[in-house]
Amino acid sequence: MPVEPLIAPSLLSADFAHLADEAQRVSDADWLHFDVMDAHFVPNLTFGLPVMQALQKVSPVPLDCHLMIENPERWAPGYAEAGARNVTVHAEACTGDPRDVGRDLRAAGSLAGLALKPGTGIEEYLEILRDFDTLLVMTVEPGFGGQEFMAEVLPKVRRAREEVRAGHLRLFIEVDGGIADDTIAAAAEAGADVFVAGSAVYGADDPGKAVEALRAVARDAMPN
Repeated sequence: MPVEPLIAPSLLSADFAHLADEAQRVSDADWLHFDVMDAHFVPNLTFGLPVMQALQKVSPVPLDCHLMIENPERWAPGYAEAGARNVTVHAEACTGDPRDVGRDLRAAGSLAGLALKPGTGIEEYLEILRDFDTLLVMTVEPGFGGQEFMAEVLPKVRRAREEVRAGHLRLFIEVDGGIADDTIAAAAEAGADVFVAGSAVYGADDPGKAVEALRAVARDAMPN
């Protein structure tokens, strides 16, 4: 588990016509967040596996694939097999036991992540999270970039961090949505250690400097 915060710029805010170049612009980031949306689980439609496979070949940063799709059991292992560092599925989208897809992801070579929407409680998933490597707490409603950070979900982050500190869980705690220089400290203080940032990075004049600035703010705010 990291002693330093991990910054994961979101390609949802990048120039879709130049994804390879956009990956190079954040070469000092820790993960590169790749949002997959199917226009069913969420209303938007973005990238799919062929785009991920092409980007994987040229990205200087490990890919963090966030699948906002129905039937993730069918599609998620392909992203792991293609070389993603982390593949996250939504608890709300799984038709069976989420641990089954988590095991398949690990067997295919990636870390396994479980995402929770803002309205989904954490308590019923604490036992399941023992079989995952990443918990992604959505700090906006999934489906669109540029939304306002929802501080009211941070108790879920704190609860997960309590379990990690107690030794009951061992995982990354990732936050996604509205993360910027004025919100990242609150998420870090609550216990997050992976931070997805879209417009705060790709909307900056120098995305690389924006990554380092966010990392510095999160580092200062993370509890010892």
